[in-house]
Amino acid sequence: MAFLLKTAAKPHHRRLLLRRSFIAAKIKWVRDPYLDEVVSKEKNLKPLLSLKNLIISAPSKTLPTAVAAVNKPHLRLPTTAHNFSHEYPSVFRVFQPKALSTPHVRLTPQAVAIHNEELAVHASPERRQEAAERLAKLLMLAGARRLPLRIVDCFRYDLGLPDNYITGLCCDFPEYFQICTGNNPEILNLELISWRENLAFSVMEKRAMNGTSDFRKGMRIAFPMYFSRGFDLKEKVKDWLDEWQNLPYISPYENGFHLNPNSDQAEKWAVALLHELLSLMVSKKTERENIFCLGEYLGFGSRLKKALVRYTGIFYVSNKIRTQTVVLREAYRKDFLIENHPLMGMRHRYIHLMNKSKKRRRYQNADFLNKSKLDCKLGNQTVSHGRRVIERAV
Repeated sequence: MAFLLKTAAKPHHRRLLLRRSFIAAKIKWVRDPYLDEVVSKEKNLKPLLSLKNLIISAPSKTLPTAVAAVNKPHLRLPTTAHNFSHEYPSVFRVFQPKALSTPHVRLTPQAVAIHNEELAVHASPERRQEAAERLAKLLMLAGARRLPLRIVDCFRYDLGLPDNYITGLCCDFPEYFQICTGNNPEILNLELISWRENLAFSVMEKRAMNGTSDFRKGMRIAFPMYFSRGFDLKEKVKDWLDEWQNLPYISPYENGFHLNPNSDQAEKWAVALLHELLSLMVSKKTERENIFCLGEYLGFGSRLKKALVRYTGIFYVSNKIRTQTVVLREAYRKDFLIENHPLMGMRHRYIHLMNKSKKRRRYQNADFLNKSKLDCKLGNQTVSHGRRVIERAV
């Protein structure tokens, strides 16, 4: 799948299509503590929400921990389901329905309240329309207007889609989506029924439209760049970057596969696609493996990987929480998301509950240590007193 339906506007100079002028200079990766914090504070959030959704889907709204354990790989739990539930007592309650029965887990009233508010956000007509359009734009980036469900599922959480988006959201927009099969009848695809021209404008193009009255396709648009503190860009790289920024901007919703894959122009188109993909995410970030999975399906080869390495002023790759997460730099000021989607507000409330659990555990551990020290001190005093009594008797 290495083609798009739309054809890109041709650049003014054919030489821009043919050459690669990237300076062979080593680009040093510099850690960004603020963006690392953005990723770190969501540690265990996705598995927690996955377990929460599994519990809610049960008719009794409770779940045997043994059933959760069977689903551990799918839920991506970092430990056993029983231990994970105990780790967040502000979210989960582990109990036994009957004596000697299998332990069960249910949500706390606080977690249920947040879940119900989250459902209300998903059910809002305005938010449902936005979610449908984000999903449609993802399919439009694929050119053929379809993607295997396994790839769409990779982006479900980051796109802010409901857990049941196939039976819920997609069925509510029959004029947008349909499930189909391709050459392999065993692989199900999600297809956008028709191209939607009103959605075929990237975030970068919309900004350019607002900034100038003579907007046209293929005009020169520069990407915003923000570097980590301490990052030093060599002068020759700066010169090359200025020249690269001055190349025509080819929309990610247009066909750029006719470009020489080794040219700077093709690289700018790949960066445009990656930039738009991250802009569709409600948190403006996603795991690197999701990007590579999509890139491989579309036929980008290693081009998206190179874009992440070379354009560190546009994209930041964090190595926190046992994975690699790609963050769109311009979407954040320090560790604050500039455009805070309502779903992100819900997720921050879950994080607050998780942190309450950690604080409670710290206090309990501190009380236990203090009690242990007191018991030890009293024990030592008792032993000393016993020795004195024995000495007097002797």
